[in-house]
Amino acid sequence: MKIRSLIVAALAFLVLGGLLYWSEHRKEDNTSKVSADVPPSILKLDQSAITKLEVKKKGAPPVLLTKAESGNWQITEPKPLAADQSAVSGMLSTLSLLNSERLVEENAADLKRYGLDQPSVEVEISEKTNQSKKLLIGDDTPTGGAVYAMLAGRPHVYTIATFNKNSVDKGLNQLRDKRLFTIDADKVSRIELRHGGQYIEFGRDKDEWQILKPKPMRADSSQVSELVQKLADARMEIPSADIGDKLATSSFASGIPLATAKVTDASGTKQIEVRKNKDDYYAKSSMVDGVYKIGADLGHSLDKKLEEFRNKKVFDFGFDDPDQIELHNGDKTYYLMRKGQDWWSNGKKMDSTSVQSLVAKFRELTASKFVESGFSKPIINASVVSRGGKKMEKVSIAKSSDGYLAKLENKPSLYGLDASSVDELLKAADAVTPASAK
Repeated sequence: MKIRSLIVAALAFLVLGGLLYWSEHRKEDNTSKVSADVPPSILKLDQSAITKLEVKKKGAPPVLLTKAESGNWQITEPKPLAADQSAVSGMLSTLSLLNSERLVEENAADLKRYGLDQPSVEVEISEKTNQSKKLLIGDDTPTGGAVYAMLAGRPHVYTIATFNKNSVDKGLNQLRDKRLFTIDADKVSRIELRHGGQYIEFGRDKDEWQILKPKPMRADSSQVSELVQKLADARMEIPSADIGDKLATSSFASGIPLATAKVTDASGTKQIEVRKNKDDYYAKSSMVDGVYKIGADLGHSLDKKLEEFRNKKVFDFGFDDPDQIELHNGDKTYYLMRKGQDWWSNGKKMDSTSVQSLVAKFRELTASKFVESGFSKPIINASVVSRGGKKMEKVSIAKSSDGYLAKLENKPSLYGLDASSVDELLKAADAVTPASAK
């Protein structure tokens, strides 16, 4: 009985052992299969350790990029130029972790069949340790969507996705910084604009722009900020051949001067001159050598008269709710004060909807034109207090031959108002009513 039990136990042990061996063996086979299915890696580099990139393309001089101590990349050959940091960053991202689609040949003897005997693109990558690797890119694969590639000095030929090739297959014009004006739009403090026979100078106080010359005037901050952004966004259209350089230079020389802008930010003052030749715009900047064709956006932003940069709003409290409103129209007086979310007048809580309608009419009061004279005896006086009592705006309104004229206290400018806008303001004031009792 004991012998039979021992035999049964031994058989069970052998079966379990066999199952365990089969399971482990199958796991190893699966692991090997998964590893074989994973595309081989071509490059695995520490992106932060890369200090130089040299790109060689057929029919073009090599482009050498070096990393400065600041961390920014510069073009040092074929001539010193600022580099497009985002374009270089895209290259580094691709090169630092480049996977193949498949291994084509492990020990290639004939590189010509892959176009790798005379590669269309060569990218040499140098690191801090002075070690370097060179990626060679050859012909497209017959089925498309991929290209042949290898590392110089190694026999393996791979295929890589076409989009990876496109990421590193860049010439001088694609790698150079195309900005005409390297300014920090948020740090610009002053702009001098010459356009035609006019000279305008803008000054910035925090987020508000003012016209300083030809005389102090309120500026439309959105218009000036748009001009600053267009200058910051200005990009050169780089020609593909020497003839393009000559065409841009000759077109600029024979073009009609449009405007010259001087911009001051934390790094100093820069200048750009723009001319128009037929329907095209050309620019010369103090930041880069040469003359370049530019987009029409900057030309349109510069091609404005003084009046277009002026603030046409009579009241300038923006989208903030005012704290106090006072309006005198003949023998009618309206006085409103805000407490929290509620409006009050003479101790009575007022209907907020009707008050907000009046506030909107004050906010919308806009000049249809600017005039130099003609202001007579005012028939309407209004004041608005905002920003927690820190800002007070007082405006007087008089009749004119074609509507009304408005004058801000201690300001010389006269705002021509359409009769309808003033009539709507007075109607909104008459429509303000006490809040209904619940």
